[in-house]
Amino acid sequence: MPAPEISVQLYSVHEALDADLDGTLGKLADIGLTKVEAFDFVRRVPELKASFEKYGLSSPTGHAILVEDAGVETPDGLLSVPPAEETFKAAAELGVGVVIDPFVPPAKWQTREQVEATASKLNSRAKEAAEHGLKVGYHNHDHEFRSVIDGRPAYDLFVELLDPEVALEVDLYWATAGGVDPAELLGRLGDRVVAVHMKDGPMREGITAAQLPDDQCPAGQGDVPLLPAVSAGSGVEYAVIEYDHYAGDIFDGIAQSYRYLSEQL
Repeated sequence: MPAPEISVQLYSVHEALDADLDGTLGKLADIGLTKVEAFDFVRRVPELKASFEKYGLSSPTGHAILVEDAGVETPDGLLSVPPAEETFKAAAELGVGVVIDPFVPPAKWQTREQVEATASKLNSRAKEAAEHGLKVGYHNHDHEFRSVIDGRPAYDLFVELLDPEVALEVDLYWATAGGVDPAELLGRLGDRVVAVHMKDGPMREGITAAQLPDDQCPAGQGDVPLLPAVSAGSGVEYAVIEYDHYAGDIFDGIAQSYRYLSEQL
């Protein structure tokens, strides 16, 4: 299997992106990146498209809320939810091939019925996306693994209920925080996993997305077994750098991750 292509989730630089979209994408290109993972892209398609073309960037994957129909409260605030049709049209215009739902709140992972409803909604979205030549996927946090239904993680039930065409993006940091071995997980999920978030940091009891830690670090400098996990996956196409928060200069943090992954993958 070819080595995954290195990308970066644009949420990592969301403050810089809002202040200076073109300059921010230029800095990412200067680091050496040619792939990004778009987020909050529906409202700024022309700007993103122009800068992508200017700097030789592409966004094969992108994040957008697909399951929830109203605003979604996340640890960093309220996410707005455009209509799915609008999201898919914007994704197609930007060249995003896989639209990934990044967050279904912890309260929706407590019962089998809730997980069934989430899987059913994402399966429906997959059919809508296919009309635009797109796929959909799901990105985890830790709560999908912490919730136990019928003696196993809610995430496992969820995956079983998804149609085969629904892709998975595994956030290796949050999976580890949720108590699973990410290498075992990727080995078990096989080619369902098309992308991983190469997020790193110290692992300790109590790390949760409900209270985002402030000590995430460049890839290879923390406790997350990033390389064994990627090696265990049989279909990983994109290794996506991401920080929820970074205490230093975010562009330096991304550059350190990029150098490490370029050497190791």
